Amino acid sequence: MLKGHPKGLYVAFFANMGERFGYYTMLAIFTLYLQAKFGFSTATAGDYYGGFLFGIYFLPLIGGIMADKVWGYGKTITIGTIVMFLGYLMLAIPGQGLILMVSALAVISLGTGFFKGNLQALVGNMYDDPKYSANRDNAFNIFYMGINIGAFFAPSAATGISNMILKKAGLFYNAQIPNMAHLYLDGKLKDTTELMKLAHEQMGDKFTDLTHFSHLYLDTLSQSYNAGFALAAISMVVSLLIFIGFRKYYKTADVTEKQKSMDVNMKDKMVHMTPEATRKRLVALLLVFFVVMFFWMAFHQNGFTMTVFARDYTVSKVSRFTFMFFDLSAFLPLLFAIIGLIMTFSRKLASKFRAIGFGVFVVGSIITGMVYNSYDDTMMISPQLFQHFNPIFIVFLTPLIVGFFTMLRKIGKEPSSPKKIGIGMILTALGFTLLILASDNLMSPGALHGNVSDSLVSPYWLISTYFTLTIAELFLSPIGISFVSKVAPPKYKGLAQGGWLGATAIGNLMAGLIGKFWDTLELWQFFLILVVMCLVSAAFIFMILKRLERASEA
Repeated sequence: MLKGHPKGLYVAFFANMGERFGYYTMLAIFTLYLQAKFGFSTATAGDYYGGFLFGIYFLPLIGGIMADKVWGYGKTITIGTIVMFLGYLMLAIPGQGLILMVSALAVISLGTGFFKGNLQALVGNMYDDPKYSANRDNAFNIFYMGINIGAFFAPSAATGISNMILKKAGLFYNAQIPNMAHLYLDGKLKDTTELMKLAHEQMGDKFTDLTHFSHLYLDTLSQSYNAGFALAAISMVVSLLIFIGFRKYYKTADVTEKQKSMDVNMKDKMVHMTPEATRKRLVALLLVFFVVMFFWMAFHQNGFTMTVFARDYTVSKVSRFTFMFFDLSAFLPLLFAIIGLIMTFSRKLASKFRAIGFGVFVVGSIITGMVYNSYDDTMMISPQLFQHFNPIFIVFLTPLIVGFFTMLRKIGKEPSSPKKIGIGMILTALGFTLLILASDNLMSPGALHGNVSDSLVSPYWLISTYFTLTIAELFLSPIGISFVSKVAPPKYKGLAQGGWLGATAIGNLMAGLIGKFWDTLELWQFFLILVVMCLVSAAFIFMILKRLERASEA
């Protein structure tokens, strides 16, 4: 999988990994922060969530124009990273009001707009070289792994720093308290018995009254989330140092068509395309953008309604075995043990590497066993931790998917990029079908009034959904980015990547807006809407498949 790629790909890989670690650290706790700090309902939090994600993915349109016409890719990416750092720093200020919080989100969105699409365009430029062009799809799968390695560690990092701040105040996380505390302070909690019980569990002999406890818990929890946002700011610094420090490996690709036209020595490298060919390619891109809006609308329920489902409908006390998958101190050694076992029995590896693999297996198994034995019989899990399953599945499934596509390519059976996108939409529908099944006989969110359900389901429903959505994502997202880099007319490369992210932005806005149905529909009905929209989108892309395939040849 790693053969036949320029070194610049790995610079982009690690720079992207640092930026995405910060972003997903922030996103893992964003909805929870809004509800803990401001007492927002799920629908109101969804408006802010969807609006922020819309800005994050819409502003790359502006970033693409700035790169294509003014600054070039490298400078625009650098400016974007600095702006994101400032935004996360603003968000990390404890006790901030709503205006400062919204301003911080706007700054982060602007910085991401300069960074994200242009880094993708820069990677695409590396594969315009005929020496590397056959590996374009594989390159974007590798690049996508960088996103997800960063995203994998993010929820645990956010949870760890949150728990540390709570512990310093003599508190611990309980999903029931924030909503009940806000209701009590607003004078809307009719029965205080349960809150009184939870307060005594938290504070013991230090408990004085519910008003003091409610303010203390909400303020401390909010500050713990501020600390998570500060961690995101630090990751921007790391990303910037990587991108600037290793520029020599990608500088030949850091050139736009406008810059080529202004350089006498590079004019012969410009690609000229007829207006008709340009039009066909732009139309094809717009059609793909329309389809992927519905994928992101469904997929980005992970930080919204799926996190609420994890909090309100999924058991929070689990067995030691299940907790092992949520705790990185056990999960990572377990993963290394599995990798070591695979290396041990791999016939393609030399004997010394098989021996190393066996050593990794033994050490990983011992560490996993030690951590596992330190657990109590039942352990508590936080709802945001479910979000680390998607990125870790990405990391481990990417080599399998890439190998699968490579095998098909060798026998002339590899699906076209648009066909892969259509298959991805079908798999997305399958993922949310699992949540329809999990929702059977569960009380509607509207009837819960923000409380935790009396009837809770196994965490493996959500884990299975994340697994299915991950396979769908690998068929759709990196392949879509690769398709855009290949089909985009040369003078519109930055803008085209911005267009892909703009379509993602609309999908993200829809992800928040559809949350208004969360409190008005039965659970199964809400997830059915997502299933139907994904299936209709899949049908549409298969209807226009030939047109999309011809566009890449125009």
